[in-house]
Amino acid sequence: MKYYLISGEASGDLHGSNLIKALHAQDAHATIRCWGGDKMEAAGATLVRHYRELAFMGFVEVLKNISTILKNLSFCKEDILQFQPDVLVLIDYPGFNLRIARWAKENNIKVIYYISPQVWAWKENRVKMMKQCIDQMLVILPFEKDYYQNKWNWKVEYVGHPLVDEINSFRQKAASYEPEHLQLAAKSSKPIIAILPGSRKQEILKKLPVMLEVSKAFPDYEFVVAKAPGLDDSFYLSLIKDYHNVSSVSNQTYALLQQSTAALVTSGTATLETALFGVPEVVCYKGNEISYQIAKRLINIKYISLVNLIMDKEVVKELIQHEMNAEQLTTELKKILPGAAAREQMLKDYQQLKELLSAGGNASAKAASLIYSFVSK
Repeated sequence: MKYYLISGEASGDLHGSNLIKALHAQDAHATIRCWGGDKMEAAGATLVRHYRELAFMGFVEVLKNISTILKNLSFCKEDILQFQPDVLVLIDYPGFNLRIARWAKENNIKVIYYISPQVWAWKENRVKMMKQCIDQMLVILPFEKDYYQNKWNWKVEYVGHPLVDEINSFRQKAASYEPEHLQLAAKSSKPIIAILPGSRKQEILKKLPVMLEVSKAFPDYEFVVAKAPGLDDSFYLSLIKDYHNVSSVSNQTYALLQQSTAALVTSGTATLETALFGVPEVVCYKGNEISYQIAKRLINIKYISLVNLIMDKEVVKELIQHEMNAEQLTTELKKILPGAAAREQMLKDYQQLKELLSAGGNASAKAASLIYSFVSK
């Protein structure tokens, strides 16, 4: 079978790569073409466009780059028609992928959507179009199945969250390593606080300087920044060079979390990864002020972090926009260091979270099985 996968960011590249491996296990003759990143390419797909060329975040940024986005859409459609896939698998990234889904339906191309757009948060009216254009929806958050069934009379499949399997796999491998294999670039013997500032240059420039200021209040800790793939070392060096207890690592985010005492984390998939590693965290968000004000009026959710959304309560503290300052970050970080009562409660909640997300079984294998069964009909 011929599969065409589209992902537009780092988290989608990770989930897409595991899906590609699982598809190859299901279908020995699978030919896979994709938009994604290095991980999807390494898993055995032909990479058409890297997500670095697609990552535009926020209303203002999208408007500034609308010409590039439209060119990408046009090129993508032409490439799909030339490849003639048996199925188009769209992975999250709704601004781009829902447009492709509508076009694909008009061209009689089968569409499976893996990792639902967060329509329960905003732009809920998109569901009507999605029902018409998507042949099968595979969701990874436990509440989404009931949301679609009860509110929209749309039967979707819950496959579990792929991060559970990814992190379990990493931890099993890490347990067999000698200690030096997990050694980070940091030379310090101090306990570590991880800083996960995001993967896009513009969001890192907004948040990382504030996160770094916090290090001054914790001289007994080493703060380690997880660098995003594709960004130059010089970019990070210019930001961290003036801090004495700050270092950085590349392509070692999971090894970093494995060894961290606590973390400061940009909202997004990283908040969930941090929780599944059992690392108490403070969630940070700071964006373009205009984009933030627009989003604030449009988004209909109580929380911005996946941890809190899934648990439907405040498990981790969220510091958003003006609240995300060095003083408040320092205060909240102190509450989750060893010996603090809030830390122990957070770790208990993390265990419940993991149990919820593990209910679907191996997410990537289940998703691949459903996709293969669908195209084999």
